[in-house]
Amino acid sequence: MDAFDFRQQLHRGIAIPAHPLALTSSRKLDERRQRALTRYYIAAGVGGLAVGVHTTQFAIRDAKVGLFKPVLELAAEEMKMAAALAASDSAKAETTSSLVRIAGVCGDTKQAIAEATLIRELGYHAALLSLGTMRDADEDALIAHCRVVAEVIPVIGFYLQPSVGGRVLPHSFWRRFAEIENIVAIKIAPFNRYQTLDVVRAVIEAGRDDIALYTGNDDNIVADFLTPFRIAGKERRIVGGLLGHWSVWTKRAVELLERCRNADATPDLLRLGVEVTDSNAAFFDAANAFGGCIAGLHEVLRRQGLLEGLWCLDEHETLSPGQLAEIDRVYHAYPHLHDDDFVTVHRDEWLKP
Repeated sequence: MDAFDFRQQLHRGIAIPAHPLALTSSRKLDERRQRALTRYYIAAGVGGLAVGVHTTQFAIRDAKVGLFKPVLELAAEEMKMAAALAASDSAKAETTSSLVRIAGVCGDTKQAIAEATLIRELGYHAALLSLGTMRDADEDALIAHCRVVAEVIPVIGFYLQPSVGGRVLPHSFWRRFAEIENIVAIKIAPFNRYQTLDVVRAVIEAGRDDIALYTGNDDNIVADFLTPFRIAGKERRIVGGLLGHWSVWTKRAVELLERCRNADATPDLLRLGVEVTDSNAAFFDAANAFGGCIAGLHEVLRRQGLLEGLWCLDEHETLSPGQLAEIDRVYHAYPHLHDDDFVTVHRDEWLKP
């Protein structure tokens, strides 16, 4: 495990893409392209990576698929190699050696403990804890579950929107969750302003200045960064993003976070926020209840030559009708948001075995 203080990195506010899964046409792991994706994100200047999460496809955990550990190992290996290469370069060492390694953890308590133990052994710093599979558990059971996992590894809470597998988690849950000692951050991703406020208010009320707030609201990224949340005289800001949207056009995402860091809302930034949201609507397939959200990201990476195809583990999971035209539209409407030139220059290097 790295000696650096990953908590300090989280509190500074960093860009963290949710890592996709590269597959061959036979829906087997494409190791070369999986490594290339990790190299792309590191070269783009991200502050960390989230692996084994929704964008990586939860099905990697299925016994017949068996990709959870291999995918985590590949990403950890690439991050360690990047840190080693950067160690001799003072200009790069500070950022590359301090990548925050986050891995998804889900399932019932037994499964979650096993996954948390594995990711800790693989050198990950924190678990992004999804509660989507515990749909029938009451609040007491959820809190007990979170406490047990937090005893194994630092935990990042995850408010995942119900339309892609999450569940509604009320303010009372988040207020109690914020009292768990080993909680280091919360990814707020309900795509809902009321529910976003529930989380921020709970953390403020708990007095937990040590819990970093991250947006996962792909429909409201820029506005989340620009909003000073002031409640009962106390103010907090969302300092970074842990986003599936940031698995594409990643170099521009890193630049976006820096531009928005502690910034005031201006017409230019608000306009930019609308452009980002419009792009996300195409990638995430908002028009079809997010049915093509993973395939949409794959399509962007395919256009850039980083992925060979759109294949998901579920053969029925692909682009929705009309989604390809929407991706074409936003590509042409917002050329300043993509990083195709950056990818073109470095792609062959990243794809080397």
